[in-house]
Amino acid sequence: MDLLLFNQNGIYCPQADVYIDPWRPVDRALITHGHSDHSRYGHKAYLCTESAAPVIRHRLGSIKLQTIKYGQTIQVNGVDFSFHPAGHILGSAQIRVAYKGEVWVASGDYKLENDGLAEAFESVKCHTYITESTFGLPVYKWSDQQEIFDQINAWWQECRDMGKIAVLSGYSLGKAQRIIQGLDPSIGPIFTHTAVENINRIVRAQGISLHETTQVTPKMEKSAFKGGIIVAPPSSVNSPWIKRFPKHSLGLASGWMQLRGARRRRAADRGFILSDHADWIDLNRAIQATEAERVFVTHGYTNIFARWLTEQGYQAEAVETRFVGELTEIGETTEETDKAVE
Repeated sequence: MDLLLFNQNGIYCPQADVYIDPWRPVDRALITHGHSDHSRYGHKAYLCTESAAPVIRHRLGSIKLQTIKYGQTIQVNGVDFSFHPAGHILGSAQIRVAYKGEVWVASGDYKLENDGLAEAFESVKCHTYITESTFGLPVYKWSDQQEIFDQINAWWQECRDMGKIAVLSGYSLGKAQRIIQGLDPSIGPIFTHTAVENINRIVRAQGISLHETTQVTPKMEKSAFKGGIIVAPPSSVNSPWIKRFPKHSLGLASGWMQLRGARRRRAADRGFILSDHADWIDLNRAIQATEAERVFVTHGYTNIFARWLTEQGYQAEAVETRFVGELTEIGETTEETDKAVE
């Protein structure tokens, strides 16, 4: 019998009767991180890392939540569970599941590049690895993040010189804080959408230092934003909120900016290739480092990546889940991803 199963509720461990990142209400849920496709409302009891807990409580409200340290092991009906850094966002974890000599790891979402905010990715040996494949095509290859931040700051400087407000879109949990840390505050003031600033407050309360930011409010005069940059979530890009800045330049920060047309279809002036997910090279590196023989591919280019892994000698299989990676954050469509495969 498999140690973990995929059923209508999520990733299930029958021996312990617990779920990992379930998408339907269950009694006991182990949560890899705070993004909404992995951390959902309605479970009777939750377990997550200490640094993931504050934002999960903020997003889900009054829930029964227990925390665990990285590397600490808890046992449920003979099954050992431990959480290990995934490098995706603050508090994100891979969950190691061990029983009678069999070891599985459910990775959630992950990236190998250390961004200085999320706990650095830690490889965990296992027999079976459950991986994402959000960017599981050879076309996706990230540059060093400092190179991207240099591009962002140069664009911001250009906007300031032209008398425009720079508006940079990145999802509010994880990406926005990473962007803020990469900005050069000597260029001008940094402003934030309310959704971003709410997360900033939680992160700062955890003792993490971020550059100074000012929340955008309805009472602020347009002149207050002169020379500044506004960090806002993708949902604000086509909303009435952004119309209060008539003279602005829109930038998008996402791994999807690797594809031609993604920036154009979002009516953006600039696209910056910055993702909190592993690219093609690092997906392969991460899987190889586990020394796993069997790999389940849960979201992204599942069939393509599973087929590639099979050709490399793994026992690989694509499985259907409700995890979406970065897809809903930037609004990509199958049309654009199909073009990437062609």
